[in-house]
Amino acid sequence: MGQMLCCVQVEQSTVAIKESFGKYDDVLQPGCHCLPWVFGKRIAGRLSLRMKQLDVKCETKTKDNVFVNVVASIQYRALPDKANDAFYKLSNTQSQIQAYVFDVIRASVPKLNLDDAFEQKNEIARAVEEELEKAMSAYGFEIVQTLIVDMEPDEHVKRAMNEINAAARLRVAANEKAEAEKIVQIKRAEGEAEAKYLSGVGIARQRQAIVDGLRDSVLGFSVNVPGTTPKDVLDMVLITQYFDTMKEIGASSKSSSVFIPHGPGAVRDIAAQVRDGLLQAAPLQ
Repeated sequence: MGQMLCCVQVEQSTVAIKESFGKYDDVLQPGCHCLPWVFGKRIAGRLSLRMKQLDVKCETKTKDNVFVNVVASIQYRALPDKANDAFYKLSNTQSQIQAYVFDVIRASVPKLNLDDAFEQKNEIARAVEEELEKAMSAYGFEIVQTLIVDMEPDEHVKRAMNEINAAARLRVAANEKAEAEKIVQIKRAEGEAEAKYLSGVGIARQRQAIVDGLRDSVLGFSVNVPGTTPKDVLDMVLITQYFDTMKEIGASSKSSSVFIPHGPGAVRDIAAQVRDGLLQAAPLQ
């Protein structure tokens, strides 16, 4: 009906290309337009001004001969003031953009090692955007944004990279575990040394207390019992301690069997042996 009344409607974010007898005439903006077809006026086509996105997947190899699939996302749109160039100069806009993307990626990525390529994705995207902007502006298109959204190496390479990463992490974990065990052993050795030191101090104090007690016992007994010599008192104290020791050994459930000669006449021999043992141990110290 609109064609019969010579009226056409152009939607929002769209422009229409007007021709007169097959020749470019004008760009019609959104709205209603009168187009007398009887005078050779017609709509050659419509051009969307909305932003479009094209994902380009390019296979190439890095400097260290690793093949990778690089996925670039190109966001572009037609310029309203160059709508006639965008409509007439290119027959397939996406194929043209894809060719430029392939050219830039295959020229940039082979200069980088795989790790550097991952780190310099922004530089690769910037190089693609600059080349596309320079080339596509002549055809009436604006490159809004270029992103390298994915860079995927071969599956075997990914597995090897994961194994290398896992081995490195295991090595770090082993070092940390060894350091922890080292610290535990050092602390245990320090604790044992401190315990032995304190045990030695305790034994020394115990011996000092025993000596002091023996001296006090000898002096007290000699004063209270006239006619006794310090030697007699010392023999009696030693024998008393000897029998106390035997009593403790017998009371212990885990003690070993001890066989000693015993009899009424053996008391003096025991005292002499204890005294001689102490006198012989003194020079050795």
